[in-house]
Amino acid sequence: MPETGETTDDQPWEYTLYIPNDPRAVTICRRTLRLILTAHGLPHFTEAAELLATELVTNAVQHTKGPAAIKLRAENGALRIGVWDADPTPSHPPRHTTPDADSGRGLTLVRSCANTWGWVPQRDTKNVVGNGKYIWCELAATA
Repeated sequence: MPETGETTDDQPWEYTLYIPNDPRAVTICRRTLRLILTAHGLPHFTEAAELLATELVTNAVQHTKGPAAIKLRAENGALRIGVWDADPTPSHPPRHTTPDADSGRGLTLVRSCANTWGWVPQRDTKNVVGNGKYIWCELAATA
């Protein structure tokens, strides 16, 4: 049996956490993400992953009225963080933000800190979570 923080193989893994539209969800997601990365022996992703997840979940909680979900997936040494929310409106970084702005910097941070990012509209044909959008970003494996 491996010790906490050790992994036994390089198999892909994925976690999904469904969250209510509540500002406390941001902290819960951040702490859950830290636990997952520690358990899988990926502490090198923690700082950047917490920042990215915080920005994506904050956007979902602040700018939508429905529930949301965060999905973490690791494969081939890369980490993908995705957040689904109930608003199908496209997400784009603002054209003009300043580093000291109180709001509007979330997607700009995601764009600058992640190796890649994007969004797709979500059509829920199984009526599990509803329609909306899925915003994702990836952190690449380190050398």
